[in-house]
Amino acid sequence: MNHLDVITLDGPAGSGKSTISRLLARKIGYAYLDTGAMYRAIALAAKREGVPLDDRMALKHLCENINLRFVMDQDPPRLLMDNEDISEEIRNPEIDMLSSSVSTVKEVREAMSSLQRSISRHVDKGLVAEGRDMGTVVFPEARCKVLLTASLEERASRRYKELLDRGKTVTKSEVMESLKRRDHQDQNRSLAPLKPAPDALILDTTGMGIEAVLKRLIAHIAAI
Repeated sequence: MNHLDVITLDGPAGSGKSTISRLLARKIGYAYLDTGAMYRAIALAAKREGVPLDDRMALKHLCENINLRFVMDQDPPRLLMDNEDISEEIRNPEIDMLSSSVSTVKEVREAMSSLQRSISRHVDKGLVAEGRDMGTVVFPEARCKVLLTASLEERASRRYKELLDRGKTVTKSEVMESLKRRDHQDQNRSLAPLKPAPDALILDTTGMGIEAVLKRLIAHIAAI
C-alpha cells in the first residue's frame, strides 16, 4: 500500500481517538483500523488461557496462533477472535490495563505491527489507523499524522460516561486513577512509548465537540 494512503491518529485513553478515527474514516471513505482492540484481544486471550504476561515466548506463540478478524461492514466494526465477537468483552477496565502490559512485550508488538501493516495492504482506498504508535512506529511514512490529547479530567469524564453507557459499575475517581496509571505506563515504556511523531499535528480536544474536531482534521488533511 502506498504510504500516502495512511492517516494515523495516536493518543492516550479517553482522548477521543477511537470515535474520531471511525467517523473520520467514514467521512473520507477510508477503512478504519482500531489497533488498540488488537492488543486488547491478545490480553483477553492471555487471560483466558492463563498465559503469564511476563512469559514472552508464550505470548509470542499466542500471537502466532490467534485468529483475529475485523468485520468492517458494521459501524463500529466488530472484532472476532476465532469467530467469537469479543468487541464488548475487551472494553472492560481489567482488559484495559492488561492490554497496556502486553503491549510492552517486544514479541507482541512485532506480531501486531506486522499484522497491522498487512491489513493496510488490503484496503481499497486508504486507511485511518488509530492507536499509540501508529505515526511513530507502524506507519512512520504516513502522509498525515495526528496526536489527539485532552486534559485528564476531560478524558476521565468521557471514559466514565462510556463505561456507564455499557452498564459498568465504576466511580469517576476510579476511572481517573486508572487513566493515570495507563498514561504513566504508556508514556514511560521502553518499547514504542506514546509520543507524537516529529511531523504530527498535536490537537488538544479539551472542550471541543466531535464535529469541531472532525472539521479541524479534515481541513488539516486537505492542506497537506
